[in-house]
Amino acid sequence: MRKLDFNCDSVGDHAGADGTAVFRRRLCAPLIAVILATAWQGAQAATLEPRTAGQVTYLCGGIGQDEQQAIRAQSRNFDRGLLFTQGPRGSYLAGVDVRLSRNGEEIASFKADGPRCLIKGPDGTYQVNATYNGVERRTNLAQGQRNVQLRW
Repeated sequence: MRKLDFNCDSVGDHAGADGTAVFRRRLCAPLIAVILATAWQGAQAATLEPRTAGQVTYLCGGIGQDEQQAIRAQSRNFDRGLLFTQGPRGSYLAGVDVRLSRNGEEIASFKADGPRCLIKGPDGTYQVNATYNGVERRTNLAQGQRNVQLRW
């Protein structure tokens, strides 16, 4: 990994005739912030890995462009999907508690790290109980349904 050296003090305190030194000093801190934010987002997307809970494998995420692309790339490995939103504009939600049941028996429970969850598990229709801020939503999720939306 290459080391980047951003020494804002090396720019100088006085502007030349064209004002470039002051201009570079003002850009230094925002540039560092952008680089750090981009690196953090890349690290977050890189950790987007399928997990197992009970009898199902799931992958939740979708906050940010990198995660959305990662989920799209993995979608062929899953046979069901949920989307969590809130409000009239459908803003994405994360931190939803999810319980999946089949024939009255709980087969998995997990907390969704993002608004979209891909799920793969035993055949059959699942009963979904999803809770966000103490408010529960319920739906059924059959094999092949990849975009079932629960809205708060």
